[in-house]
Amino acid sequence: MGAFTKIGEKIKKLRLARGLTQEELAERTDLSRSFISQLESDKTSPSIDTLETILKALGTDLKHFFSDFEEEQVVFRKEERVPVYDLPDGVKMEYVMVGVEDKPIDPMIVELEPGAQTEEEGYHEGSEFGFVIEGRVELYLDGVKYKLKKGDSFYYKADKKHYLKNPDKKKKAIVIWIEVED
Repeated sequence: MGAFTKIGEKIKKLRLARGLTQEELAERTDLSRSFISQLESDKTSPSIDTLETILKALGTDLKHFFSDFEEEQVVFRKEERVPVYDLPDGVKMEYVMVGVEDKPIDPMIVELEPGAQTEEEGYHEGSEFGFVIEGRVELYLDGVKYKLKKGDSFYYKADKKHYLKNPDKKKKAIVIWIEVED
C-alpha cells in the first residue's frame, strides 16, 4: 500500500486549496461527483489516465504530485554538514543543510581566521542574510564597507559584488550566511 493510501486525501487537499467543490472538480474532469467522493475517501483508485486528468484540473502533474510523498528532513545534524573546498587561506565554510536543492535558502557557517576574507562574489540573483555569531567582520558591497560585530546581522540583494573580511588581528569570526532565492 505505502504512498498510494494517501492519494485520495492528497487530491482532496489539493481540491480544497484551489477552492473547488467536488461538483466543480467533476465538471472540469468529466467524471462523476460520486467518483470524486469515493476517490477522496480512498474507496476507489484512479487509473493513471484519470489521475493525470484530475491533477491537470488541479493545476499540477504526476511528477509534482508524487514528489512530496518522501518524508521531509526536518533536523540536520552537525556531522552531516558539507564542507566547501578551494577557499582562500583562513576561510572555512560548511553547508549546514544537505539536500536542499528544492529549498529557497542555502545556509552556511563561515569561519574567518584573523585577517582572512572570502572571495569576492559577483552579481547573482537572490538575496543574502548573515548573522555574526562570534568576532567582527567587514561586509563589502560594491566597495562600500559595513562594520559588524557579534550579534549584528546583514541583509542585501545580491546584485552587488560582495565579500566578508575579518579585520581582527587575533580573534576568529564566525558568521551564519544564508543565500535566499527571490
